[in-house]
Amino acid sequence: MARTTRLPDHIHPGTHILFVGINPGLKSAETGHHFAGPSNRFWKLLYEADLVSEPLTYQDDWCLPERGLGLTNIIDRCSAGIDVLEPGEYRAGLATLTRKVRRYQPRIIAFLGVTIYRMIFGQDQPLPSRMDPGMTTSRLAEIPVFLLPNPSGCNTHYSYDQMREAFRALRDSIRRYAPPP
Repeated sequence: MARTTRLPDHIHPGTHILFVGINPGLKSAETGHHFAGPSNRFWKLLYEADLVSEPLTYQDDWCLPERGLGLTNIIDRCSAGIDVLEPGEYRAGLATLTRKVRRYQPRIIAFLGVTIYRMIFGQDQPLPSRMDPGMTTSRLAEIPVFLLPNPSGCNTHYSYDQMREAFRALRDSIRRYAPPP
């Protein structure tokens, strides 16, 4: 039985990168922490891409804002997979996310996965059939959007090395695309 179905956001003013996941998985809902699944590679990727200075685990999600990083999900409801999520949930989540972005003004928004990017931006413009990780031409509330592979262990479209390179490109982009004010 899940302890919670909604994870707290971890965002503060001054956030450099706001990571946006699709929705909490069952393990994350059970523990109350983001990216808690045993096969999820998010925490390892943060460290190996030098986005954080020491290894962290899902239990450390609360301390990301003090490192200039933020966490949220487009959909609050937890599920075993994304196949049960409805298009209306993405639309409602987009409105909420837009309010958060306007409030906290991150320098870059990093969408974790092609699926979430397509659901949010594919309704307004045709998107290519293959999308590579990296800086996109999209903006949300005037903030640039970076596309990362979904770090879930279920994602077999990208090797771990490709994921790590994408996270490193995000690290490099924070300086190039969104210099501090």
